[in-house]
Amino acid sequence: MEARHLRYALALAEHQHFGRAAAALGIAQPPLSQQIAALERELGARLFDRTARGVFPTAAGEAFLARAHRALAEMSAAVSDAGRAARGETGRLRLGFIGSALLELLPSVLGRFIHDHPGVRLGLQEMSTRRSTAALLAGELDVAIGRGAPRGAGAEDLVAVTVGRDHLVAVVGAAHPFAGQRKVSTDQLKGQHLIVAPADEEPVVAGWLAGLLGEGADAPARTGGVTEARDVHTIIGLASCGVGVGLGPACLRVAARPGTRVCEVSPRVELPELVMSFRAQDRSPVLAAFLDITRELCPEVSERLERRIGPR
Repeated sequence: MEARHLRYALALAEHQHFGRAAAALGIAQPPLSQQIAALERELGARLFDRTARGVFPTAAGEAFLARAHRALAEMSAAVSDAGRAARGETGRLRLGFIGSALLELLPSVLGRFIHDHPGVRLGLQEMSTRRSTAALLAGELDVAIGRGAPRGAGAEDLVAVTVGRDHLVAVVGAAHPFAGQRKVSTDQLKGQHLIVAPADEEPVVAGWLAGLLGEGADAPARTGGVTEARDVHTIIGLASCGVGVGLGPACLRVAARPGTRVCEVSPRVELPELVMSFRAQDRSPVLAAFLDITRELCPEVSERLERRIGPR
């Protein structure tokens, strides 16, 4: 029994005539009659009564046709589902990202992906660069976006491409002495209470800050003190409360609230690049679809991806 036998039986039941059913199927009448007879022999039951008024399903035929209709519908759905999955239109994408990625890259890329792939289940987690790299290597994420290239054991199995560059700025409340300044110097920062990312979660940024402030990694604690904040919104919020001077990427200007001021840090300090990473051996169509949208919206990223994994 093949799918065509089911289609033949359904066409005959619909048209109630061998000639009309054959015409609708695009075949000659004798082959249709032969195939229906062969199907009846295989089932061991008569599916149709041939009468002068037409051809009508028997009780066995009615039972068979009900199942045949559902079977063909399931086969059609299976073909459709397979095609959608192959195109990355269904499935799952697990993305880990640092908060500042929501100010630079993700609004356009993720917004477009959601619009174009509504059937994909998204798992979104804000997390530190260190945690997202570990989760990616453990197979718990499909894509990670963080500051600096992935480090540690297994990092060589990842593809990492730069998706953004930024530099350091300081954010303060309107009442802070720096509020009227367009720039603050690194020497001025040494005497301030700083609001920074946790050293254990963003080691690249923390290491740079330690070098910037001098006197070892505990320099902030020995000068004006330090408060740790896990994302740019918390840094801005604490600065607006007068807790101290927040340090973060220049893209935080997008999220700056009334009552805060953003100052350039002089001399200009480049932060670790914003990097998107994924497993080199991941052949998921959903991941490929996400990367395709990234390529389309970020031409410079497209060139880097082409150098690493080839053309789309």
